[in-house]
Amino acid sequence: MLKIDDLTDVVFAGLSALVIEGVTGENDLIRVTTRTRDKPMPCPVCGTLTGRVHGYYSRTVADVPVDGRRVVISVQGRRLLCPAWECARQTFREQVPGLLERYRRRTSRLTRQLGAVVTELAGRAGARLSAVLAVAVSRSTALRLLMRLPLPPPRIPRVLGVDDFALKRRHRYATILTDAETGERIDVLPGRGADALEAWLRSHPGVEIVCRDGSGAYGEAIRRAWPNAVQVSDRWHLWANLCDKTLAEVRSHSACWATVNPPRPAGVREQTTRERWQQIHELLDKGVGLLECARRLNLSLNTVKRYARTREPDALRRAPRYRPTLVDPYRDHLRERRAADPAVPVQRNLAWNPGRLRPGGNDSAGGPPGRAVPGLLVA
Repeated sequence: MLKIDDLTDVVFAGLSALVIEGVTGENDLIRVTTRTRDKPMPCPVCGTLTGRVHGYYSRTVADVPVDGRRVVISVQGRRLLCPAWECARQTFREQVPGLLERYRRRTSRLTRQLGAVVTELAGRAGARLSAVLAVAVSRSTALRLLMRLPLPPPRIPRVLGVDDFALKRRHRYATILTDAETGERIDVLPGRGADALEAWLRSHPGVEIVCRDGSGAYGEAIRRAWPNAVQVSDRWHLWANLCDKTLAEVRSHSACWATVNPPRPAGVREQTTRERWQQIHELLDKGVGLLECARRLNLSLNTVKRYARTREPDALRRAPRYRPTLVDPYRDHLRERRAADPAVPVQRNLAWNPGRLRPGGNDSAGGPPGRAVPGLLVA
């Protein structure tokens, strides 16, 4: 069987740099009384070894919990006297490297454990999980621990992803660099110009493929820094460009599908589009510039450019969107009923009666009208 001293050495093996003098339990708290070892320590200024004791000091630090209870270590340290006359420090407090750091109220291993928690969960969530682990910290302390963690050195990925994002929309932007294969963040650069990206690329060689958006500034920076790097478009911008081109192609053939569908009265949107196109082209024919057109008509410059590029207002019409409805299975039956008896009102034709709407069912016009379904029209 293990003796009590051996068991203490096993449980508190991380405190081997100290001399354990006693362990006491206080409800949900375990207090460990320790002292530093009697060995010479180097002066933090001149590095001279000394063992001359000038006095003693006490400090209390928290350690990793044991058995679901908090652990507090009471340390009695020495204040040593530097023997070098030319040294600027006459006395100094000894430290325990790897266990206790200056001005810290937690051991190094507890700080590492809390650092792993706040790295994954940050403030409030990290504080809640720490309380479950018998280490009480506030959300502000969790954030301070997170901000103190050193940043890992940036590694060079094989496929580099480059994109910009807004810190404050229309005012401040930044460039984010990621590993396109794993999604890991590599670095964040101020601004979204070519100079910052080119400087980063020149100082971090080794990337084979660069995945970016359609920005010409990024492309020029990559060509200047790494002429042999392969530039590809990312998946989101590739699909977005394909959808935009497809929609533009459909809009260019709006006159074709407009002649196939039955004529319908122009809606408010279509009438507004025609009027706006007419106003913009009248101003352009008079020699008014695009920016002045935008100011006079209270429109954005991009909208004026889009209307100016279009030769006919019909090309700006949007293709109709057909969405499935509950009436689709009965649309042919309703058309036949309307053609057979056009005198019956529309709401009477669209009365919700399963027996009457079912093809081949009882569709006698003399039956009692059912509940009208609003918004359903027979095309």
